[in-house]
Amino acid sequence: MPDNVVVVLLDSLNRHMVGAYGGTEFATPNLDRFAARSQRFTNHVTGSLPCMPARHDILCGALDFLWKPWGSIELWEESITAALRRSGVTTMLVSDHPHLFETGGENYHTDFGGWDYVRGHEGDPWRTTIDPSAIGSPSLPAARDGGWFLRERFGVDGDRFGRRHYDDARTWFRSEDDLPGPATMRSATDWIRREAPAHERWMLFVDEFDPHEPFDTTEPWASMYDDPDDPWGDDPRLIWPPYTVGGVTTGALTPRQARHIRANYGAKLSMIDHHFGRLLDQLDTDDLWDTTAVIVCTDHGHYLGDERTAGRAGEEQRHDIWGKPMVPQFEPLGHTPLMIHWPGADAGTCDALTTNVDLNATIADAFGVTMQHRTHGRSMAPLLDGTATSIREWAIGGVFGNWVQVTDGRHKYARAPVDENFPMSMWSNRWSTMPVSGVGVADFASFPKPDRRAQLDFMPGSEVPVIRQPFEPGDTIPFWAGGANAIGQHHLYDVVDDPDEAENRCGERTESEMIDLLRTALADVEAPSDQLARLGL
Repeated sequence: MPDNVVVVLLDSLNRHMVGAYGGTEFATPNLDRFAARSQRFTNHVTGSLPCMPARHDILCGALDFLWKPWGSIELWEESITAALRRSGVTTMLVSDHPHLFETGGENYHTDFGGWDYVRGHEGDPWRTTIDPSAIGSPSLPAARDGGWFLRERFGVDGDRFGRRHYDDARTWFRSEDDLPGPATMRSATDWIRREAPAHERWMLFVDEFDPHEPFDTTEPWASMYDDPDDPWGDDPRLIWPPYTVGGVTTGALTPRQARHIRANYGAKLSMIDHHFGRLLDQLDTDDLWDTTAVIVCTDHGHYLGDERTAGRAGEEQRHDIWGKPMVPQFEPLGHTPLMIHWPGADAGTCDALTTNVDLNATIADAFGVTMQHRTHGRSMAPLLDGTATSIREWAIGGVFGNWVQVTDGRHKYARAPVDENFPMSMWSNRWSTMPVSGVGVADFASFPKPDRRAQLDFMPGSEVPVIRQPFEPGDTIPFWAGGANAIGQHHLYDVVDDPDEAENRCGERTESEMIDLLRTALADVEAPSDQLARLGL
């Protein structure tokens, strides 16, 4: 087993855009360099989504999307860093991820032995105004702010509607090294060089928000992937992608805008790949590969105009999809890259089915610790050392109040609610979720508080009472729980023969087999009865 572990989570990393996975559109030389000394997992899928639920999978090892939409570590569970602390392992977090330090994610960092929060990314309320000395500064390209798409799509009259904190923060950066992504990689590299040698066993967790939007870069990255036949030129760059189904097909985006946004994702990907290379250089310099496991993973992908069939049942159409809208986890979002360097193991390819809770179990295995709450992961160590070829027969995932998905590694079935998106209950003692006030949507997406209908219940494997709040038709429901738009819209794909998910096989015999598999998976994790009723199971 390794002495140390480095985890590098690159947010919104698209598997099919990484060179090691066959991507040719954008350059990722350092991810490819890392892949050459790693096991490259080809069948790794998402579990709980989106951002904070995915981190809950990794740090707590327990799926939470069946119980709540987004939130803190609960009273009946703990982060793996708490177990490592008890075992004398030093842990360090380096991150520019704003959700880790706001309501709904505020206690994931507290059990790390140390943490460095690099300020200024996306929704981080770091600055309250633009830097007046930045006017005319050539250090960053001009950009339209985070509300541009909402204002244009919905005809909002107000030039600050939807504006994001980053729109102010970016004016305080003067060079590429000031940007949050490069600064995070520099801080992580410095910790390996300066502090790691002082500890006998350690884990470094690098939670890097890039290539998540805003897709903001400096040159030479900013124009690296511009269309040579139609360069963007001096027009304000679109660094904030829309979250929408049918950007071009509905006329919300022009084809030129769509190409430009996708190119800006590529620029962000190549830029953070470059700075990730500096961390690899430090591992080389300190000769750590023989003692240190290195895991490169993500929470999910990001739709960048990928075409899929979406829409209400009976009204489905093939659309270009952008961001993370309310659609199933199609392959560009839900089939994710995972590369692991494991000391003593040969580099190669692993086709076994895995999911993000398995990362938690693998880290626990590496350090010989046991989590004190019920978890859902299976250690990947047997896959890495060659003593097993499979660790699971199915994996489930989804977003609270939306589709629930199951895969056996070949077929993927996304089950939608039937009749109505109820019954639905949220289980939590923290009662916090993703803040939405900073993006201009709080007035119509406020978070409901528990009321007199709430009951005390118990999570599987726990004796800690938990508030179980039911929701009924007409209630305000938690942000992200938009499954009412998905009623009756089931999806079934053979993702091996049909990776572009062009043929929905619902209605075939395989659907009944996948329904049985979904029932088996939900029973195994002791999912709430509400979920089976909501899904018509």
